[in-house]
Amino acid sequence: MTQQERDRLIALNKAHQKLITQREAAEELGLSIRQVRRLLEALHEQGDKAVLHGLRGRASNRKIDGSIEQQAMKILSAPVYQGFGPTLAAEYLASRHGIAASKETVRQWMIRAKLWRGNKQRVRQVHTWRPRRSRLGELVQWDTSAHDWLEGRGEKLCLIAMIDDATSRLWAQFARHDSTAENMSLLWSYLQKFGRPISFYTDKASIFQTSPKRPRGEWSVTHEWVEMPPTQIGRALQELGIGWIAAHSPQAKGRVERNFGTAQDRLVKGLRVAGVTTLEQANQYLVNDYLVWWERELTVEADNPDDAHRPLETSHHLAASLSHVETRQVRNDYTLRWEGKLYRIERPAVVAGLRGANVRMEKRLDGSLAVRHGERYLAIQQCGVPDKPKVPLAKAAKRPRPGPRVSDWDKNFDLKKGPKLWQAAQASGYRPSPAE
Repeated sequence: MTQQERDRLIALNKAHQKLITQREAAEELGLSIRQVRRLLEALHEQGDKAVLHGLRGRASNRKIDGSIEQQAMKILSAPVYQGFGPTLAAEYLASRHGIAASKETVRQWMIRAKLWRGNKQRVRQVHTWRPRRSRLGELVQWDTSAHDWLEGRGEKLCLIAMIDDATSRLWAQFARHDSTAENMSLLWSYLQKFGRPISFYTDKASIFQTSPKRPRGEWSVTHEWVEMPPTQIGRALQELGIGWIAAHSPQAKGRVERNFGTAQDRLVKGLRVAGVTTLEQANQYLVNDYLVWWERELTVEADNPDDAHRPLETSHHLAASLSHVETRQVRNDYTLRWEGKLYRIERPAVVAGLRGANVRMEKRLDGSLAVRHGERYLAIQQCGVPDKPKVPLAKAAKRPRPGPRVSDWDKNFDLKKGPKLWQAAQASGYRPSPAE
């Protein structure tokens, strides 16, 4: 008998002995007068057991049959469900196998079947999170996670994700590489679907920021900041009027990092159950299943209902901005070089002042090439480069390697048969001076 039941029994005994009225007993127990009368009648018939619940010691009427538990554990013991937690297991049992059970019930089943081991709750240091932005589109966190998403069933993939700071709305796609072109492709689809956000929040990866090049130790001596040219993505964001904020640590952009933690658990297992083996299948599952679940379960309402996204204007040319841009100088013969190939500006596009001018070369995401001079695009055509004739070099005859040079000045010279020293001096015509 619990303490609450003991307290109830004391109040009922007082009312039964007329020490207090039924109304006072009802106020003390927080019950109605009619319920107190029923309890007093049961107390008269059953004694102290009247305060105990009628189902004490009996199985609940809503208890799930043991055969269903065995069936569920047999399903979760399959290799495809290895590593599933109670919450995810309960969802898959309901959606794919028609077994409806709460996550707590599934957790107890999995503990009894030794498929899950509960962790002890630990007191962690309290970390104050940065408050969310107030409007949708005010700040969007952007990052990439390189992970074995297909668990060896296919090629290695990267997940590029953008998550809104105010609502946790997610937009993502799988890619083969974390390259500028793949990130621009995701940015293109985001801008077309939602519009231009106020700012993007990323790390300091080389696709977002150009690191200054200095000799070793120079930074610590001069402490001077040299402004570097923007990267291709940085230039594109400037042209589209979108701000860029760099995070100084992974914890600073914790919302997108926690998204990857969830994806590396739920998304990996969902791809496994769906039998995904290719990039196309992975992106299809991501859009049709995972992002739909995320939108339904994990997004929240922004504090301010206003949408901070701005529409794309006619002056915003996504194909031009989201491309690889470099500057080239037009030669005197109106030709340009790009990636080892020679291109000629077509005659109708030639205007005064074009010779020797700098033009903007745009390599689009679809592989096409565009040339812009000012606000006008020029028609170009690839032209062949005359090959220089290759002159074969005559092979020189091999010469024997010379040995050490030996002088033959003393050849056939015999020291004993030679003249005396004074005879050699007379023969040379040498005459000593008087001082000698």
